[in-house]
Amino acid sequence: MIGIVDYGMGNLHSVSKALERLGFEYKISSDIYVLVEMDGLILPGVGAFPDAMEILQETGLAAFLQDWAYAKRPLLGICLGMQLLFKESEEYQLTEGIGLLPGRVERFKGVNAQGEVYKVPHMGWNKLSFSGNDHPLLKEVEEGHVYFVHSYAVKTEDSSILLATADYHEEVPAVVGRGNIMGTQFHPEKSSTVGMNILKNFGKIVEEAKENE
Repeated sequence: MIGIVDYGMGNLHSVSKALERLGFEYKISSDIYVLVEMDGLILPGVGAFPDAMEILQETGLAAFLQDWAYAKRPLLGICLGMQLLFKESEEYQLTEGIGLLPGRVERFKGVNAQGEVYKVPHMGWNKLSFSGNDHPLLKEVEEGHVYFVHSYAVKTEDSSILLATADYHEEVPAVVGRGNIMGTQFHPEKSSTVGMNILKNFGKIVEEAKENE
């Protein structure tokens, strides 16, 4: 069963409905004692990084998610949930993240190299470009268009964790992954066939992990 982590800042309805359509059992909970019984976890997120981390720290969920990841159990972050997996963010103030992946979350500059102003937030459909780093999350997924809504993006020097990027006046990490730790900057549950196939693959990863316990 897949657990959807409820910390008050997640798009729980659309994620849960997507899992329903794919036929995966799920449970939405903020209770660590419930979540620890799950086979895989999804960390959704909509809102500001500092607010999210404050809640995760106060509830003990940040430490729980660290332990979960170190135990090599499947974890998928979506949108803000993906950003929270990284070391830190500069949103409003420098804030430490859960720290499972190397990198910093930084705001789009809003001005390109030619001095032209572009719109922030990045909102709409953009095409994925696969990096060539192999990961089962992208098995048989096409480089199609997916739906983004964000003003901040990850900056990382570790190219090995980049599974797919998108172009929005700069290279935007769109899908990241290292073993059992995975994330999408876009909303797969709102991204038609491409997004649903990524969620389907995550479900398969969870099922395989359960079988291998």
